[in-house]
Order: sequence, then C-alpha cells, then structure tokens
Amino acid sequence: MQKRKLGKSGLEVSALGLGCMGLSFGFGPATGKQDAIKLIRKAYELGVTFFDTAEAYGPYENEELLGEALQPFRNEVVIATKFGFKDGKLPMGTDSRPENIRAVAEAALKRLQTDVIDLLYQHRIDPNVPIEEVAGTVKDLIKEGKVKYFGMSEAGVQNIRRAHAVQPVAALQSEYSLWWREPEQEILPTLEELGIGFVPFSPLGKGFLTGKIDENTTFSQNDYRNIAPRFSEENRKANQALIDVLGQIAKGLNATIAQIALAWLLAQKPWIAPIPGTTKLNRLEENMNAAYITLSAGDLKKINEALANIEIQGARYPEQMQKMINR
Repeated sequence: MQKRKLGKSGLEVSALGLGCMGLSFGFGPATGKQDAIKLIRKAYELGVTFFDTAEAYGPYENEELLGEALQPFRNEVVIATKFGFKDGKLPMGTDSRPENIRAVAEAALKRLQTDVIDLLYQHRIDPNVPIEEVAGTVKDLIKEGKVKYFGMSEAGVQNIRRAHAVQPVAALQSEYSLWWREPEQEILPTLEELGIGFVPFSPLGKGFLTGKIDENTTFSQNDYRNIAPRFSEENRKANQALIDVLGQIAKGLNATIAQIALAWLLAQKPWIAPIPGTTKLNRLEENMNAAYITLSAGDLKKINEALANIEIQGARYPEQMQKMINR
C-alpha cells in the first residue's frame, strides 16, 4: 500500500489506516480478543501501518488489545492514541489538565507495550484548559521522548492555530466522508495553509456508506447508532438516495460502494489518510483494496454532481455530543 505524509510533519503512514474503536467500543458487543488480534494483524499484512485507538475506547481495553496485537512488529507501525476525558469515560466530560495528560500518556505507554506514542491526540477540546497549556504539555512529552507527534481531534480553526503556534500539530482527526463534508468549509483550507495532515474518522459514515444498512436494519442495544439522529429509521430511508447514486457509480467501476467512498476521500488531498474501522476480515480486505482504486476527473465530477442534488437528512450527533465539537 502507498504511504502518505501527514502534512509537513514528516510523519508517514499507510494511505488507509485502521480505526480500532469498534473492536471494543461504540458499535455493539466487543469483538472476541483473539478475533480482534487476528484482524489487526491481517491489516498489517495488507499494508496498514497506521492504527488508531484511545484511552476512552473501553475505556482502556482497546489500547491493551492493540498493544498486544502489534507487539511483533511494533517498530514498523504508527500508533495513534488520545487523551482528554475524565478517567477515560466520555460521560464524565473533558479533562485536559497537564497532570491528566501526563498520567494518561504514562498509562497508555504501558497498555500499548511501547516506550513511545507515535501520535498523541487531544480527543476533544477542554473549555477549562487553555489550548496553549495542552500543546505545551505535549511539547514537553515530545522533548522527553515519550511522544513523537501531536494531534488534535474535532478541533475548530482558532484552537488549531493557537495550538500549532506552541507545538506544531501533525494531524487533525475529524469526521469527513461523502455524507459529512463540513470540513471542506474552513478546516481543510486551514490545514493546507499550516501544513497539517488530516485523518478522517467514520469515512464510511459509521457503516451507512457500505450500502449494507437500510431503514429495516436493527442495531444491538449498546450500539451508538441507536441515538444518532442520522440513523433514525426515517433518515436512513431518506438517505438511501445517496447509496443508490453511489451504487451506480461503483457498478461502472467494478467496485463496491464502500471502496468508492474511500477512494473519493483519498482523491481529495494527498495529505489525507482515512481510518475505516471494521470487525470483519472480509470487510477489512474490501476496505483496504480501495487504496488501489484511482477515480478519474470524470468519476469525481459525476460523484460531486450527484451529491449536489442530494440533501443528507439528520444530524450526525445527538445534541449533547455535538456540544463537544469545537467549531
């Protein structure tokens, strides 16, 4: 698989990474440990060198899983993890106090079975801690050799600029896909100006852009999509129009809808590295093969023209979660 550099940072990763959250958290029951390890190692065999986790995924379990799975080839991969919630629990709110950042970093090093975190993200902006203090703390961790690069997640333009002035931000992680294009307005131009890479999470629209979810799909009890407005039965039915259009384009290119969605993202900028997640080996292979699909200018024009005529229905987050997004 081709490599990409995340902006001007020098951090090089596989064009497609693996988002590991869903193996432990957020989308129903956790995957069995051995099956999850098998999937992570298969991703590496397929050329993936970029693996994404966080203290909050579990909490803690996902980091432990990834640490064990990647141990045999630790020096050949890039591990990204995140700090920023009290005790690693989302419902308890944000905590980016310097002492908490340090404590999380130390604990993550142990769980990941490593002596350095390649990319350490602030998971969400903490309104109670100036971003300069956050960036300064990570800068110190970099000087101490415990972290290599600093990242931010779901941060707005002003905080990105302020943090970048203290410690260069290597990458911003935020949602971006064919059905969530808000970053194109302000985020992408800012990242390009500052030389910051972009790591889109949920590049397959939390599964909707696989074409395998419709208004009749049911989710397990602890699946986040049960509370996401965009996944209400009514909105899934309305948003099927996007899947229908992508299906026609995919058929013409002998690809799947998911592969078109990922290839479209890769075609936007050379410093974008999406991190699709999955719990299934066959979906993993399907997703990673998207790295070998090149969309022509004509294909991209066709997709963009189709999207211009479709209005996606439903907010991507419930109101409480949306309040944590710094825009």
